[in-house]
Amino acid sequence: MKNWKKEALIAGVVILLAGLGCSACGSKESSKNNLEGSLSEIMASIYEKADLDQDFRESLDGFETFELTDEMEVSILGTDEITYKEGVASMPMMSSIAYQCVLLRVEEADVDTVKQALKDNANPDKWVCVSAETTLIESRGDVIFFIMCDKDKAYAMNSAFQNL
Repeated sequence: MKNWKKEALIAGVVILLAGLGCSACGSKESSKNNLEGSLSEIMASIYEKADLDQDFRESLDGFETFELTDEMEVSILGTDEITYKEGVASMPMMSSIAYQCVLLRVEEADVDTVKQALKDNANPDKWVCVSAETTLIESRGDVIFFIMCDKDKAYAMNSAFQNL
């Protein structure tokens, strides 16, 4: 009877250690998926790697990437109820095209909540006389990618984001 108790105790300890090892691997995977660098650097990388047509690439000289401020949140995010650690937006300074690309760094635990808030408040018709054809909201680790524009640019930019 004593051998059975000893074997059960050893098996229990092995299972406990295996469980701890697996949970540690899971947390490493989560933070391994986080993108490093400032959001401005990440945005520049996305533009560099995205498969964009030559006309759009040439128009990027007229784009500005800037940090989000409290005053811009409603116009860019559709709400001022989103909590984030860092935020940048990229859009044309003067243009008749419907385009904005936003990156937000949030607490990992809040990613799904923030993505839902963006989805609920996105307004692809916010531009005068033009509308965005596509709205995409994706994430990698603690960074959320939010873009409104035509379908080809949205998917090209998202592909570059996912492949960083």
